[in-house]
Amino acid sequence: MCGRFTFSIEEHEILKEYGIKPDEDLIEPRYNIAPGQQVVTVVNDGEKNRIGQLKWGLVPVWAKDPSIGYKMINARSETAHEKPSFKRLLERKRCLILADSFYEWKKEDGKKQPYRISPQDRPFFAFAGLWDRWKQGEEELVTCTILTKEANDFMAPIHNRMPIILPREHESWWMEQTKQDPDEMHDYLSQLNIETLEAYPVSTYVNNAKNEGPECVEPLA
Repeated sequence: MCGRFTFSIEEHEILKEYGIKPDEDLIEPRYNIAPGQQVVTVVNDGEKNRIGQLKWGLVPVWAKDPSIGYKMINARSETAHEKPSFKRLLERKRCLILADSFYEWKKEDGKKQPYRISPQDRPFFAFAGLWDRWKQGEEELVTCTILTKEANDFMAPIHNRMPIILPREHESWWMEQTKQDPDEMHDYLSQLNIETLEAYPVSTYVNNAKNEGPECVEPLA
């Protein structure tokens, strides 16, 4: 699974990469993003890409209680095309969830040691995400979830699952509105190779979702 990640990229880097101007105060360093918080995403409205913030933890349009979002921070890519909650989102509600690393916890000597993990050759990247809009009365939420897959050889010693990181050249393809076949999306994700990753242990300071700041990503002495 993916339960925490970071996004500490300067706004000019986003402009350079995507050519999209973020809303005022949208881009700020985040070192311990947790479920239920706002995350920076890119979506396509059918005409152009737009960057904004969505709440992490999917609340499907049919949900009676928005608290379901805390149970839907991730979606298994192997079965998403079969699940009613995700199948229709694979058709036309795909998004990029921007990050520069993610955390995972490895069992070591009877304890859980947090690791910071990121691609070797990119300063930031995008998780493959799905989003939805939920409304009940005057309350409205726009939320998202991160697609995951079975861990590759690098990640397996740390955890048996991992988030799906999209190759930069495939990001536009992922969001393209003309692609509406869930089975096609499933086949794409199942064949996708995750680029080379690197990891290092960090302090258990990051275990508490209330803790923020650069100390979260400092290598463990």
